[in-house]
Amino acid sequence: MRQYSADLTPPWKKPKPVPEVAAEPGLVVEEPGTGFCGAVIRCEAGTVTLEDRFGKHRVFPLEPRGFLLEGRVVTLVRPALGGPARPARTASGSVAVPGARARVARAGRIYVEGRHDAELVERVWGDDLRIEGVVVEYLEGVDDLPSIVDSFAPGPDARLGVLVDHLVPGSKEWRIAQSVTSDHALVVGHPYIDIWEAVKPSSLGIEAWPRVPRGQDWKTGVCRALGWPENTGAAWQRILSGVHSYKDLEPELLGRVEELIDFVTAPVD
Repeated sequence: MRQYSADLTPPWKKPKPVPEVAAEPGLVVEEPGTGFCGAVIRCEAGTVTLEDRFGKHRVFPLEPRGFLLEGRVVTLVRPALGGPARPARTASGSVAVPGARARVARAGRIYVEGRHDAELVERVWGDDLRIEGVVVEYLEGVDDLPSIVDSFAPGPDARLGVLVDHLVPGSKEWRIAQSVTSDHALVVGHPYIDIWEAVKPSSLGIEAWPRVPRGQDWKTGVCRALGWPENTGAAWQRILSGVHSYKDLEPELLGRVEELIDFVTAPVD
């Protein structure tokens, strides 16, 4: 005698099975009903908490077929006991995304004034920029900015952000920045003479950055005052080696770089 299943649903109408994925901290998923995309920061009985790149939190139920992972429908489940209790963080303080692939580069760009500036931004924000698909390039000098902006031709889907050293009202740099700023081009600056000063002295084991008399090369004067060899390249490598995360940088620089990243990656209206 034949045995028949109680489920009489035709095979072609049955939903296809989807993979179960552990909701480990740092996993980036999307909730399709709301379009909210973020990294897992907490998974409790029946719910998961996501954090988007702006720091906003949302709590969602752990329902079957409830999320998208790299565009595929998945079912999130609680991780096995003994997993990490807190999400890993990038050097900038963002939730780390283990194994994430770099996004295809956006049309938008961030320019910084000098190679040292670019290296410092890479050290702290490199992981974030790769995930967001933002390329950082450097200016040889702020005098080149008007021609770069003209050539770049920023627009709604190709925003341009620029970080300038020692940007103070009334200066030549300030006037140049004002002349190129628009809805799609943002120029911001920090108050320091050089990007070196944006590194906290405590991170380098010094009490403070020396005051260098006017008319003297600032970097050379710093090396002399600190008793370092007068080799600015070697001095910079020494400074950079003392930077491990955003905690080693002054707030005046942190805020400006975050502002540029938000500007370049903002959704097109």
